[in-house]
Amino acid sequence: MKPLFSYGTTSQLLAAGLLALPVALAAQTASPTQEADWRRANDAVGALKRGHADVLKWEQANTSAATATPASTLGVAMPTTEAAVRMAWTVHRDLARALARLGPKNEQLIAEGRWTELDPSLQRRVKDASEVLEVAAAGRKAWIEAVAAQQVLKHQRDMLEAAQAAYELGQRMVTVGNWSKLQLSPVQLAASNARMNLRRAQQAAAQAQANLVKTMGQTGLQDGFALPDQLPAIPVQPMTAAELQKRAEAVRSHLPDAESLRNRALSKSAMNVYWAAHALAQDSQGDILKTREFITEETVLHYNGMLKSVWDLLDEVRNQSQATVDAIGAQRDFWLVEADLQWVLQGGEPDSFVSLGGAGGDAPTAAAH
Repeated sequence: MKPLFSYGTTSQLLAAGLLALPVALAAQTASPTQEADWRRANDAVGALKRGHADVLKWEQANTSAATATPASTLGVAMPTTEAAVRMAWTVHRDLARALARLGPKNEQLIAEGRWTELDPSLQRRVKDASEVLEVAAAGRKAWIEAVAAQQVLKHQRDMLEAAQAAYELGQRMVTVGNWSKLQLSPVQLAASNARMNLRRAQQAAAQAQANLVKTMGQTGLQDGFALPDQLPAIPVQPMTAAELQKRAEAVRSHLPDAESLRNRALSKSAMNVYWAAHALAQDSQGDILKTREFITEETVLHYNGMLKSVWDLLDEVRNQSQATVDAIGAQRDFWLVEADLQWVLQGGEPDSFVSLGGAGGDAPTAAAH
C-alpha cells in the first residue's frame, strides 16, 4: 500500500537550510575568494526556476535506491511483524504442539496479523491457542514500538542539526556585532531543547530495542535487530462497524456467558479506540502534514526570492520535523490499537488500551497481555 505521506521531506528541507547557511555565514566571515566561490554556487542554484526547491526535487528524484535499505545495518534482520511473531513463537517451545494443531493455514493467518479471518471457535477447539495468540500479539507490538522509536530518533537528529546550524549562525552574528546576546538566547535555548529531545529519543529507542530483544528471547544478542526505516502505511479505510460487530458476535457465541459479557464491553471499547486511532493517524498524515509541506515549499520559494530569511528556513525545518514526529506517533498508536482489537475479536482480554494523543516520541500506554 502506498504511504499517505513521505518521511523524506524533513531531511530534504534540512539540506536546503544547511545549503543556505554557508551563504549567511559567508556574509559575515568570507574572504574575497571564498565570497566569489559561494556566489557562483548560489548563482548556479538561482539558474533553476525555483532555486533550492528545484535542487531538492532533483535530489529526491535522483536518490539511489540504496537509501531504501533498513536504517539499522547491524544485528539480525527483522523486516516485518510476521518475522517478529515467528521468532517470538520459537522462544516458547511448549507452543510447538499448539501450532501443529492449528495447522499451516491458521499459523500463517496469525503470523500475518489477519486474525479476523480465523475460525471464531478456534480458541475453544484448539488447546493452548490463546497462548499462541498472546505471544503473537506481544511480538507484534514490541516490533511496532521499536520501529517507531527508531523513526522518531532519526527526526530528532534532524531537528538538532537544524537547531545547531541556527545557533552557529547566531554566534557568528554576535561575534561581528550584528546581534546581541539577548537576541541569541532564544536560538541557544532551541538548540538546548533539541539536544534534550534527542537524548529522550535515544533512550526511548534503546528501551524499545531492548524490549524487542527480550520479547524475542535473544538476550545474548549484542547488536539488536536491524529494522525497516518506517512502519507500514495505515489502511486507507478502517474496518467498518458492520464487519467488526459481525466478527465480535461470532466470537461471543463460542464463549461462556460470563466471558461473553466481558468481551462485549471490551469489544466496544476496542472498536472505539480503533476508529479514533485511525482518524488521528489519517489527520496527522493527511491534512496536517500536507499543509506543513505546503508551508515548507513556500518558505523555500520565499527564501529564494529574498522574502524570507535563513532563520525562517531553519525554523521551518524544526516545524516540519515535529509534524513528522507527531505523525509517526499517531501511526504507531494505530497499529498498537489494531493489534489489541484483533486480540479482543479472538476472545482475548487486554488489561487496557493505548492512550491516544501523546507526543510522537513518547511510548504509549498500551494494553498488557
